[in-house]
Amino acid sequence: MSLETWLAFFAACWVISLSPGAGAIASMSSGLQYGFWRGYWNALGLQLALILQIAIIAAGLGAVLATSATAFTLIKWFGVAYLVYLGVKQWRALPSDLSDDATPRPIGKPLSLVFRGFLVNISNPKALVFMLAILPQFIDPNAPLLAQYLIIGATMVAVDLTVMAGYTGLASKVLRALKTPKQQRRMNRTFAGLFVSAAAFLATLHRA
Repeated sequence: MSLETWLAFFAACWVISLSPGAGAIASMSSGLQYGFWRGYWNALGLQLALILQIAIIAAGLGAVLATSATAFTLIKWFGVAYLVYLGVKQWRALPSDLSDDATPRPIGKPLSLVFRGFLVNISNPKALVFMLAILPQFIDPNAPLLAQYLIIGATMVAVDLTVMAGYTGLASKVLRALKTPKQQRRMNRTFAGLFVSAAAFLATLHRA
């Protein structure tokens, strides 16, 4: 992969990652609930799913899934159901009074947060179809493919980790300002609405 091609792909990665989506919502939700360091485990799960999606495309299975209406529909509706589940869970999250800084905040289990992030990303079939359309534009078929896919994967993961750190950190700063249960409940319900909105958007997607 030439430097010019990589720079173009690098720029594209920033545009893709900064675009608000289910992953960004999940990152902000985790940052809001658990703070930056604990909530950032969610971003690791997002990247594991991203790596798996790139591997699927590199193995040639992406084209098969993209042309299978049944596979697309099953993955899509699993994603819709999971996002709705996260929305309901966020809506029902119990607030706590943080007016006293000594009050402990909720502690999320790292593996649980990683799994949550993984499911959010892997259950979006449109992401797989999108990457299937975008990645070949940056691939030189006459050069070794494995090295190119490794570069692409490393670039996408590095950029997305940086962007999700921003989303998680921003939300964790907001958490510090939410001192009363009423404020926390309002924010929880806002994020619940965002999760459901993301689910509604995913439900409208059709295989190209």
